[in-house]
Amino acid sequence: MNPHATLAPERTAMSYFYKTMKSPVGELTLVAGDKGLAAVLWENDDPDRVRIGTPERNDDHPVLLEAERQLNEYFAGRLERFSLSLDFAGTAFQMEVWEALLTIPFGETRSYAQIARQIGRPKAVRAVGAANGRNPISIIAPCHRVIGANGKLTGFAGGLEAKALLLGIESRSGRLI
Repeated sequence: MNPHATLAPERTAMSYFYKTMKSPVGELTLVAGDKGLAAVLWENDDPDRVRIGTPERNDDHPVLLEAERQLNEYFAGRLERFSLSLDFAGTAFQMEVWEALLTIPFGETRSYAQIARQIGRPKAVRAVGAANGRNPISIIAPCHRVIGANGKLTGFAGGLEAKALLLGIESRSGRLI
């Protein structure tokens, strides 16, 4: 399977709803699919990064309201673990990477190489990076917790400043990393 393919074919046949919310990292667009939260998109997100068609606005959708509530708790430093149904859609490889992201504990980081080893593909470091960059459910599936092998912050759909802010929220000291 091609690890660079963006979404599974069934993705386009679903109904999606969205709402926006203000956050410390800018305006976020939350998108719900049939099975749960399908995306958390950045204010200046590349429209090709996550393809979900044209969702319908619904500010009262229960999945979106709960996602907004939990994100607000996270940003306030009162939530370390999200409890939401997630509606990922991607290639088998992307899904493996995204599932691995969900295992990174709050306040910890992993390198792309560590994720590649975790999913049993130690040579797929670049493909892991590409899949990480296509993670549709930013923050909740914590792609911001993946850093370079040298400990430096690397590419992030929300920008490196947002990545640093998220890691700062998660640091025990509250300081930016």
